[in-house]
Amino acid sequence: MSSASTVQQALAQGQAAGLPRLEAQMLLLLALQRAPHDRAWLLAHDSDPLSPAAQARLAKLQQRRLDGEPMAYLSGEHEFYGLTLRVDARVLDPRPDTETLVDWALAQLPQHAGLRAADLGTGSGAIALAIAQQRPDVQVSAVDASADALAVAQANGERLRLPVTWHLGDWFSPLAGQRFELLVSNPPYIAEADPHMAALRHEPRRALTSGADGLDDLKRLVQDAPEHLQTGGWLLLEHGWDQAEAVRALLSARGFSSVQSRVDLAGIERCSGGQWPGLR
Repeated sequence: MSSASTVQQALAQGQAAGLPRLEAQMLLLLALQRAPHDRAWLLAHDSDPLSPAAQARLAKLQQRRLDGEPMAYLSGEHEFYGLTLRVDARVLDPRPDTETLVDWALAQLPQHAGLRAADLGTGSGAIALAIAQQRPDVQVSAVDASADALAVAQANGERLRLPVTWHLGDWFSPLAGQRFELLVSNPPYIAEADPHMAALRHEPRRALTSGADGLDDLKRLVQDAPEHLQTGGWLLLEHGWDQAEAVRALLSARGFSSVQSRVDLAGIERCSGGQWPGLR
């Protein structure tokens, strides 16, 4: 796409093609093999020429972004809860909304040592690593059914030097016989036929959809969680914008107490959870 000869021309061309200014700047910096947030450099070098190699890299990046590929996949990184995570098409691009779930999880963890927490369906490891970074006294485990996703998460943990125990398997399967003070999950929750899936086609479908109404995995987590919770432990779940009432009903029917929801920055009920009273 890009045949612009200078930095300024390349920025103008990217915006003319439909890219927001900030994205056009970030893509140009990536093509120039500079840090994607070094926008001050662009201002100071707006008349610099672009090499043919940089033009070719820029054209490819612009086309991928215009096709809907997440910026995080193009840059290979995403900031989440103060951590720089490496991400690619093997995992979901972490959403800012999920920080609401981390905030709630941290608030529910008592301030004493020896606590255990598990992140189910960890993907890039975002939630588990955020908890491990904020609460180094908590023993954090993380599970994912995708070996590819778990490889991304483990690499993030190693690079960030955060101690998380990683498990490959389906939801609670690798945690047999273990109990935790906190279980947290951002599971697939989009309905299979949801029309918004077209816009998410670059991300792993198995991490997005969950049955006809999007509730299949949420139902399973609610059903199976009590066998892995200490008395008084919490199960906290992220869900879709219109699923809070349904998830609260599932939690209440299963016997959880203190069932409630939390809103994200847009005021949408984004997470629901409850406390296990130890009933059987």
